[in-house]
Amino acid sequence: MTSSKTFETDPNAILACTVCRDVQNFDLLIVDMEEVMGEQWGDLGFEDALQFFNQPEAEALEFIALAIDDLDEDDPEILKKVVIAAKEKGIKTLLIAEDVTPSLLHQLLRMGADEFIPYPPPSGELLEVVETLRHAPPPMTAPTAEAAAPAAAQPATVPQPTGDNLGAILATHGLAGGTGSTTLAVNLAYELATVAKDKSPSVCLIDFDLQFGSVSTFLDLQRRDAVFELLTDTESMDRESFYQALQSFEDRVSVLTAPAEILPLDLITSEDIDRILEMAAQNFDYVIVDMPTTVVQWTEAVLNRSHVYFALLEMDMRSAQNAMRMKRALQAEDLPFEKLRYVLNRAPKFTDLSGKARVKRLAESLGISIEVQLPDGGKQIMQSSDQGQPLAELAGKNPLRKEIAKLAQSLFELTDDNSKAA
Repeated sequence: MTSSKTFETDPNAILACTVCRDVQNFDLLIVDMEEVMGEQWGDLGFEDALQFFNQPEAEALEFIALAIDDLDEDDPEILKKVVIAAKEKGIKTLLIAEDVTPSLLHQLLRMGADEFIPYPPPSGELLEVVETLRHAPPPMTAPTAEAAAPAAAQPATVPQPTGDNLGAILATHGLAGGTGSTTLAVNLAYELATVAKDKSPSVCLIDFDLQFGSVSTFLDLQRRDAVFELLTDTESMDRESFYQALQSFEDRVSVLTAPAEILPLDLITSEDIDRILEMAAQNFDYVIVDMPTTVVQWTEAVLNRSHVYFALLEMDMRSAQNAMRMKRALQAEDLPFEKLRYVLNRAPKFTDLSGKARVKRLAESLGISIEVQLPDGGKQIMQSSDQGQPLAELAGKNPLRKEIAKLAQSLFELTDDNSKAA
């Protein structure tokens, strides 16, 4: 269904419809529709729209403008039916809302509505949105088994470290609270440390959240004073003092926990971070860094040192806004934005096609690529952290654990291949 073909073959075809309780309540929308669509638009009630979608004339529809106000909140189900029915027919839905609660707008957008304009619409906004809808990609069809494969199976490529005995540095940064940065860091470190049966790589896990870092809780380790001593005197740090500050988790992962006391994030400098990461990379095959949510002066140092910088987000507005702000901040400072690899935590399930469509729209609206999608691990995630055990030991069949294990395996294979090619 293309608008250009419809214009050429039938100039009288109805290409758009307003769908509302009473179009006279939206007189400015009428003016805008006439300016944008000429005479090739009509008006329908909610029930009429559901019936019209099944008529042959509806095949020419490009979009519907679903106009609602606060009175329509009394019956949200009919609005949802209209959005769903339009989506099933491949018809775009543009929301025009006046005095409607954010909750209802959120529900309709989740149901498949494509765009939103407040009423009264800003000058020229309708034309701009209609052009965007016309040039948008067609609605997603049901994915094949290969296309629907978990994104975590194809992680970002880790560049080959330069220098003698330098390990790969992988950072995790939650773009909002509770997005699973520490969960990924801890379990990715353990999976990498156990990835090979014969000779697994050496792994160092560093908690740089100086105030509320919880890696020690996740692995049931004590917070030691040696960490504070190391952080406050990195100039005199040598291999021995560095190892004294580390703790071993089951002789598999070496861990630098957060300090015992809450410390200012500016206690350490970019130079301190460089020294610690250089020491860790010289002595371990992989260095996993769990970052605080707050962006500080030395965040740049970690980003520059990292081979891959995992930015975790969820399917909510706060994550989307923070991802956009992070992107703008890095680009404004000319920092290596390309190192960011976006990880969607609590991603839609394999069979949730509408959820996958929302993920695609989120990525397109932010101008990013979501390369890794992690499922919701459920209550076992909290149980794992409370008991101080990685998911591999407590719940090996947990879906989140399986995806992190796949990610670790892929990272290991990529770095191993790079080492052989070097």
